[in-house]
Amino acid sequence: MKLIVISGRSGSGKSTALQALEDVGFYCIDNLPALLLPELVSQILSDKDHPGQLAVSIDARNLQSNLKQFPAIFQQLKSNPDVDCEVIYLDSSEVTLLKRYSATRRKHPLSDDNQGLQEAISYERSLLEPVADLAAIRIDTTRLSLYELRDSIKLRIARRSAQELSLQFESFGFKHGVPLDVDFTFDVRCLPNPYWLPELRGHTGLEQPVIEFLEQQPSVQEMQDDIVTYLAKWLPRFEHNNRSYITIGIGCTGGQHRSVYISERLAGHFRTTMDNVQIRHRELN
Repeated sequence: MKLIVISGRSGSGKSTALQALEDVGFYCIDNLPALLLPELVSQILSDKDHPGQLAVSIDARNLQSNLKQFPAIFQQLKSNPDVDCEVIYLDSSEVTLLKRYSATRRKHPLSDDNQGLQEAISYERSLLEPVADLAAIRIDTTRLSLYELRDSIKLRIARRSAQELSLQFESFGFKHGVPLDVDFTFDVRCLPNPYWLPELRGHTGLEQPVIEFLEQQPSVQEMQDDIVTYLAKWLPRFEHNNRSYITIGIGCTGGQHRSVYISERLAGHFRTTMDNVQIRHRELN
């Protein structure tokens, strides 16, 4: 049975993630007490007509003592040969979480007369550390719309075959901050910048004028080849070490030209040998 535990801070998109998994056939349960998870899995496995795919949300609404026991619970489930389980952790910047709560005017589950919203959001991070530390993948939803988050869940997680590595390339601009969920970051700001050519400034790395310019720069091809060589050597080793998801960040200054072009070329290369390769251009979205 495939078991996915969705966790993350309140307002990070856990409900949306569960809905996406439900859409593709998972049996989903929100706000499950952590101590009940082994019994739930046992009950489902004992039913010959069990769904085969289960997703549960475990978050800060649990008792703190339950969350502290989650690592032991998770290892117990991992040792069961009938269960393929992994944790997916969602998070956003604290500024974004504050804005989302202000917009919806919902009460944070950890806020009370002694702890305001900002303090509750910060405290929630430390409370969920035992769960977050076990995450197979972290998804930064700061700049994701509901639709983008649903697509990410469906493409990277729900449709991933067992033992198949899911690889995502994400272009971004350093001036907007490094994404929270990348495993490797490659800085391509040393490459020739199309931004300084007025006729290219309004185009992106997806458009032919910028593509043709960058294709003519020897250093661009050298950078691309070096990244391919590094990833081709080390990705199989991470996969053999039971890593299911890898996110590669490619950053330039604004996230419009060089990082977009390099990400597209890298994704195209690895799609020739891997089935689950995704690409996201953060600043273009």
